[in-house]
Amino acid sequence: MTILNTMTALDYKAYFDEAINYTDYKANFEQEIALGDESPFAQYLPQNWSRQSRLDRKFKLNDELIEAIDSIENPKKWLLITEHWCGDASQINPIINTIAEASKGKIDLRFTYRDANVELIDAHLTDGRSRSIPILIELDEDYNVVKTYGPRPHEAQLLVQELLANKESYNIPLHTWYAKDKQKSLQDDLVNFLWG
Repeated sequence: MTILNTMTALDYKAYFDEAINYTDYKANFEQEIALGDESPFAQYLPQNWSRQSRLDRKFKLNDELIEAIDSIENPKKWLLITEHWCGDASQINPIINTIAEASKGKIDLRFTYRDANVELIDAHLTDGRSRSIPILIELDEDYNVVKTYGPRPHEAQLLVQELLANKESYNIPLHTWYAKDKQKSLQDDLVNFLWG
């Protein structure tokens, strides 16, 4: 079943205006970790925080991505649908944030939560059926959707689809893939996203 996107530019503007920056996203993340077992996602949060923090500290943009960022002429609005419990988000959000920071104000990046915004994620389902995240939405100056990216690099998505088709768990193989890939595929995808 495909859900048609009936949202308007005014809807996207409202989501964007209510969304938060990366500093607040991380502060919320820490608060959720502090809940311990009171969080329904307690088992995922510490490892996701660790992955995200490592990338915040160590990730470096490659030359092609720096060139793509430097070539941005018009300001961009990026709305990222995410959640603290999402393993893919812990691998991807820091890279998207690093791009926004490197843009020196040309990219206004904001974060919004999937589970609190069902209408928004349902307008951006993966393969027309899955509420997979993170989903990056680029909006123009009038808050119309220009393009989207997500929930993960193409090669990783194929891996997940293959494992799901065989009714296998994908968590460990997927994060093993991320560790080996070292964000190369993601950077390639985001170069294309910026230039596309």
